[in-house]
Amino acid sequence: MHEHSAHAEHVYTSAQRDSAAASSPVVASWRRCMTMHQLAPEDERAPLRLTDQEFRRAREQSEQLIANATEELDRLFTTVGRAGCCLLLTDKNGIALERRGAAGDDKEFRELGLWTGSVWTEASIGTNGIGTALADERAVAIFRDQHFFCSNTSLSCTTAPIRDHRGRLAAALDISTCREDVNEMTLAILTQTVRDAAMRIELNLFRSAFAGARFLMVPAGANSAAALLAVDRHDLVLGATRAARTALQLDDKRIAAGIPAADALHEAGVSQQDEIVEAEKAALLRALSRAGGNVSQAAIALGISRATLHRKMNKLNLH
Repeated sequence: MHEHSAHAEHVYTSAQRDSAAASSPVVASWRRCMTMHQLAPEDERAPLRLTDQEFRRAREQSEQLIANATEELDRLFTTVGRAGCCLLLTDKNGIALERRGAAGDDKEFRELGLWTGSVWTEASIGTNGIGTALADERAVAIFRDQHFFCSNTSLSCTTAPIRDHRGRLAAALDISTCREDVNEMTLAILTQTVRDAAMRIELNLFRSAFAGARFLMVPAGANSAAALLAVDRHDLVLGATRAARTALQLDDKRIAAGIPAADALHEAGVSQQDEIVEAEKAALLRALSRAGGNVSQAAIALGISRATLHRKMNKLNLH
């Protein structure tokens, strides 16, 4: 009990302090737990759980998300599952929709509420990887006694938010472990792993939302892999991932107005003319090869006139 009261004391004093440390994301979360959610760190509690019916409804609403995440969850589990970690995929309300864990670790995780149907928001269970990542809309690692409740201090978790095809918060992916030997370095590696997996799920969601579109990668420094544009056959932007929206200053309004990809890239000072020419060339070659070289057929498939196709072929030296 002594350990628990010491933890609660630490949470109270840190949350009341006005120092630089007190402006850390963890302490900011502790404050929210106390002031917004009226929680007390010394309480022992498990997260709220949905009824079977509520859980079924939550899964139905997130069908697309689950379909686009399943393969990635399985792949991630083969990497970290044997190391005593469990994975949770939640929706934007912190509801655990999918879980991966080794049978040997199930009992401990189940007692902590790391199970499907549990709600891992800050309001439900205080500062935790999932709830805090959703509240801050950014990746977060919560190491043992950074959790709000004494009952969760054996836990280390790292979570990355997942955004939908319009860049809005849609879900969270979490790796949690109760292993004693987890140190901050191990957690840093798991953090990178979970962020990469979340990004791949995000890209899966984006590609499936714009099935049939062409995808252009936007040069955005370290974020290039996540910065994609979905473009129609007239070179108009149909959609942009969050990283691409940031790099090119695009929002729903500009996308809806119909902006050519070349203009969006040019405005952002990205000379991608070559890339667009190459992409157009590839699209024409694909259509021609599928039509067995028949120009009329290829033009129909591309939805352009035969004359336009001939003109493009001349311009691109495709003969």
